[in-house]
Amino acid sequence: MDLQEELEHLRKSLERAGHIQAELDRRVFHLKTLYDVSADIFSSVESETILRNCLLMTMGNFGVMGGYILTMDVDSKVIRQFVSVGLQDSDGESERESGRQLLLDEGLQGSLQDGGALIQPGDFPPGVECALPFAIEPDSIGLLALGAKLVGEPYSEDDRELLVTLVNNLVVSLKNARSFEEIKRLNEHLQAQNLELEKALRKVEILESVKANLSKFVPTTVSRLIEKSPTASIPESKEQDVSVLFVDIEGYTKICEQLGNEELNEVVEKYFSVFMDAIYANNGDVNETAGDGLMVLFHSEDQVTNALEAVRAALTIKEKASSIKEESGVLSEPLVINMGINSGLALLGAAKFESYTGSRWTYTARGLTTNVAARIGSLATGGSVLLSKHTADRVKDQFSLAPLGKFKLKNVSEEMEIFSV
Repeated sequence: MDLQEELEHLRKSLERAGHIQAELDRRVFHLKTLYDVSADIFSSVESETILRNCLLMTMGNFGVMGGYILTMDVDSKVIRQFVSVGLQDSDGESERESGRQLLLDEGLQGSLQDGGALIQPGDFPPGVECALPFAIEPDSIGLLALGAKLVGEPYSEDDRELLVTLVNNLVVSLKNARSFEEIKRLNEHLQAQNLELEKALRKVEILESVKANLSKFVPTTVSRLIEKSPTASIPESKEQDVSVLFVDIEGYTKICEQLGNEELNEVVEKYFSVFMDAIYANNGDVNETAGDGLMVLFHSEDQVTNALEAVRAALTIKEKASSIKEESGVLSEPLVINMGINSGLALLGAAKFESYTGSRWTYTARGLTTNVAARIGSLATGGSVLLSKHTADRVKDQFSLAPLGKFKLKNVSEEMEIFSV
């Protein structure tokens, strides 16, 4: 090989080496740009920040002084987001509108199907030298628009390849941001729902507390009516068959003189707790309380049943009361509990009393049946349980009864026959 041939061979080798070096430089530039831009756009989960970082890094790596990115809703054609840097229009309105028109252009729309063809200058607004459309979701598309390079070179096919890769990464990052924003929205919604649930549970706790406290003072029947229809008014009084039990502590005034207030309260609480257990076990409804007694209603629809329940409750009270003395330690001997029962029709329901201080509601049974039960109860002595003939006739097959004769009751015209259980 002569010298001329050797020189030609070296020249070609150097040319090939130059091409290889240029390709390596291009690839290094692409990789560095991709790394820089990706590092910025994936460092945030806020779409506005992602768009701005992507635009700034792309402009910096391509040596561009101006550009913008926008996203647009496909159906409404409304621009969702717009980020602009370095272009002349200070308020961005003309850039925003020009970007929207570019996305609506059929040629640019077609480039979305072609995998992101680089759009070279045509009818671009001043300062824009290339534009690359991209699809984010079926309902959202976007546009990356860049100004001229500072070195004055046009955008090449290599530039298109790099820009497509950058935009693909941008799309992934925007999808991640959307997912994060949706998760954040759902979490905020969940937190709001949890807060509402906590408030609702707190209201339930308060209502349950109110219910528990009211049950100590309100007849069970009234509580049930309110639970069944909390917003409705209490039903009007109606005539109904009931058995009425009056419970009275014998010699209560004398006991009050012997005991202090705290000791008296302890005794009454112990006895009345036993009374309540016996009454509720037999479906009774404590209607009124006084210092030494109770008025209890039994209003099962079956006449025999409400009388039997009243007598069973009375006998249970009598039995249990005799054992309390051992538990108390305050009394020298058990309290004597006297009881009277009458059965029949009574006006049962709510009654409203008006005065200048306001109105007060009470729920009770009114009429002769109640009055006679109270009078019979006042006749009882020595811990006896006395019944009217109306009650005795209903329970005589279940209990052993002793007739005591006829008695004149206060404010009752006819003498009443009384029985002892």
